[in-house]
Amino acid sequence: MKVREILRIKGSVLFTAMPQQTLDGAVEVMANHDVGSLVVMGGGKMVGMLTFREVLKAVASRATNFCGGALDQVKVEEVMIRNPAFATPEMDVNDLRRLMIDQHQRYLPVMDGELLMGVVSFLDVAKSVLEEQSFENKMLKNYIKNWPEGDGGAAA
Repeated sequence: MKVREILRIKGSVLFTAMPQQTLDGAVEVMANHDVGSLVVMGGGKMVGMLTFREVLKAVASRATNFCGGALDQVKVEEVMIRNPAFATPEMDVNDLRRLMIDQHQRYLPVMDGELLMGVVSFLDVAKSVLEEQSFENKMLKNYIKNWPEGDGGAAA
């Protein structure tokens, strides 16, 4: 299975933030759309990624001021991942999983050259692999169920 197939199964909805946007606004977008990451866009291209991990780190570092609304004083560009690792559409799912684990990133943008095609999450990968395995399992069961009569395999 290739990353391109995961994107096809997942769909093409992409949520973004701007570097100068305040973190509280970005968190609101993430919460309203139930997503764990936003692609940070600047000048018409991807300049970073914001995930719930960066949000939690920002909250933790500002815990003493959190009640005072510190997140409305923080810009996305201050906490985003700059130059995130990325996948390519033709990358094999096993290579994708290895990259996600090695880079400790649950969300990876998918780039085709300079074109941002989408974002895949570890959950997207798990769903796609499960779907592929279920299909293969059904095919094998069907093959076994319809095994040709008289084809006993090895000669006696």
